[in-house]
Amino acid sequence: MTEVNRPPRAGAWTRFVTARPRLSLLAALVLTVLAVLAGSGVADKLGSGGWEDPDAQSTYATKALEREFPASQPNLLLLVGAGDASVDDPAVAVEAKRLTKRLAAEKGVVGVGSYWTADPSAAPALRATDGHEALIAARITGDEKTMGETLDHIAPSYRGTHGPVEVEVGGIVAVRHEMQTIIQEDLTRAELIALPVTLVLLVMVFGSAIAALLPLGIGIVAILGTNAVLSGLTAFTDVSVFAMNLTTALGLGLAVDYALFIVRRFREELAAGADPRTAIGTTLRTAGRTVLFSALTVAVSLAAMLVFPQYFLRSFAYAGMAVVLLAAAAALILLPAALLLLGDRVNALDLRRVFRRKGGDAGSEGPGAAEDGKGWARTADLVMRRAPLFALGTTAVLVLLGLPFLGVKFGTADDRQLPSSAESHVVQQHIRDGFPGNPGGGLEILAEGKATPAQYAAYKERVAALPAVVRVDGPLVSGDAAYFTVLPRGEAVDDAAQRLVGDLRATQAPFDTKVTGAAAVLVDSKHAIGAQLPWAVAFIAVVTLFLVFLLTGSVLIPLQAVLLNALSLTAMFGAVVWVFQEGHLSGPLAFTSPGSIETTLPVLMFCVAFGLSMDYGVFLLSRIKEEYDRTGDHERAVRLGLRRTGGLITAAAVILAVVMVAIGTSRVTNTKMLGLGIALAVLMDAMVVRSLLVPAIMRLTGRATWWAPAPLRRFHERFGLSEGESAGPARPTPSEGPGKSAAPGEPGESGEAERARDKEAARG
Repeated sequence: MTEVNRPPRAGAWTRFVTARPRLSLLAALVLTVLAVLAGSGVADKLGSGGWEDPDAQSTYATKALEREFPASQPNLLLLVGAGDASVDDPAVAVEAKRLTKRLAAEKGVVGVGSYWTADPSAAPALRATDGHEALIAARITGDEKTMGETLDHIAPSYRGTHGPVEVEVGGIVAVRHEMQTIIQEDLTRAELIALPVTLVLLVMVFGSAIAALLPLGIGIVAILGTNAVLSGLTAFTDVSVFAMNLTTALGLGLAVDYALFIVRRFREELAAGADPRTAIGTTLRTAGRTVLFSALTVAVSLAAMLVFPQYFLRSFAYAGMAVVLLAAAAALILLPAALLLLGDRVNALDLRRVFRRKGGDAGSEGPGAAEDGKGWARTADLVMRRAPLFALGTTAVLVLLGLPFLGVKFGTADDRQLPSSAESHVVQQHIRDGFPGNPGGGLEILAEGKATPAQYAAYKERVAALPAVVRVDGPLVSGDAAYFTVLPRGEAVDDAAQRLVGDLRATQAPFDTKVTGAAAVLVDSKHAIGAQLPWAVAFIAVVTLFLVFLLTGSVLIPLQAVLLNALSLTAMFGAVVWVFQEGHLSGPLAFTSPGSIETTLPVLMFCVAFGLSMDYGVFLLSRIKEEYDRTGDHERAVRLGLRRTGGLITAAAVILAVVMVAIGTSRVTNTKMLGLGIALAVLMDAMVVRSLLVPAIMRLTGRATWWAPAPLRRFHERFGLSEGESAGPARPTPSEGPGKSAAPGEPGESGEAERARDKEAARG
């Protein structure tokens, strides 16, 4: 069979990245310093919204109302408490009116009104049912950054005691500003937790302190570079502050993955007697190819979020793709340069020496490493002997864990994302619990076009007659535009409120009407995600199938990879609903359950977790493919593949899970859900799917696993990739028998595989 000549290209790449190692590292240092300067203050440029569809009817109506009727869209609320007195007490009323007048004079504040100055028909909604609290409402104008600056300027002078009243600051602008501040603080704390813990785990894996520092260096470069990219993007588009959490998590997690793979292979080559330059060449032709391939599969999953209109999701695509590609570039360019300069010193400062057995392998990566993976080989043997049992049992458990997701309820992000002690959360909770008609939960109808008072009145009657409507206020008219406020029964975004949105939009009117409000935003967001989700899933599936085919040359393995990856996410989705929607563990995890899941979160978590699962899948499949090319023995290839990578994948998954759990310590519920959910998905994928389900399924499919029609085989021989020394197949012909291995040194025989076989013979 014809073998494709790949080494020259790999050799050219090796020469490129090792020609001037000191110059490469110096250039990287300069670029990193520039990235620090470019990315400084990036969090202040990022937004805290982005859940709305910018092209939706509700978004158009909201912007029109903000422009024409600013008082209809208050984003600042002052909760005025009168203590034991009534809000109608003369002294309280005088002070409240003074504060209202003062607020109206503030720069950047419009549409100011209060219980004490409102129209009598609207005043009851601004007064608490117990009569001890009432509201001052206003709108801060400008973009998110301007609104935050205005809030910072005025809030301290209103918050606190003013004569007979006590004032607390709330409203959407306060919620978002407080959320942005808390995210920045929590991200700093997460980094302070994750970095030292990751370093300790890396020392346990590598032994050498020098080797352990390399992945952290790669991760820091990727994170700082991505912050600079995000800072640049803010000049052209909106970017969510939540994306910074993904930058930290993936920057550290994937840097560890890629560096583990490359450093491990480099140390093995050194232990086999290769000089550093030769070891780098072999490492890049083998582990380097897999790292590049893995980065592409992760980037593809994250890129799928670009099809959604919400900038919250698109921001994670920007951040994720940037950090993945930068981590891979640093691992494939800077890491080889550093390893070439270090040479054997990569094993220096061995902190595990006291624990290592006398005569142990200096290149070992600790328990579960390539040469010490006997436990993984025994696991593979056990699973393959009982393949039907493990395949059915594991699948049943994963499906069972995912069942709570069938009861998912989608909602919108609100103040309950914040800790219960946050001031804006306290204010909004007071309003929910103590004010009539759920202020802030109403629906607004924008009416555009000329109309007579009689036509407005007739339309108002039709709306008021709808069964889910409690009250209709308005219209307030300005030129050819008017707006009505509709107070629905029940919660602001429950099923009844969402149905009411449809009823309002279907109600006939002699003018154009558009509906907005919390429930309308949710309806439009769900529609936008539902319309684009099939395209996103199809993009991930098709590109992943193609990439895995390039890696394996098989038709069946790509299908298995996609299906098993999806199955590995069931535990995450089930846990998200059971914990964060239903509120289990809300006490220990310190969050307030809103009784729903924000609409965009499952999409985000699917794309991120699916990509990370493919990351580990590529590591395992590339090694199985290499062993199968070398031996032609399917079961032996599965066993050796798991033995060589089981410990590596588990170590990488544990480290990434630690980083995600650190992110999950955030006080913002969405960030907590993202961090803890993906940590669970990563651990389930590495320890259950890769360890049990993959070998069981591959045992059941047997040698048919590697089948492909002749045209696709020829395509793979020409364009396919693998971790082996050559991409060309080196399987024995049928006449050689399935168990016969390629001779040492023949195509497909890696140096590591040859050494491993020699060690096994020596032990025998």
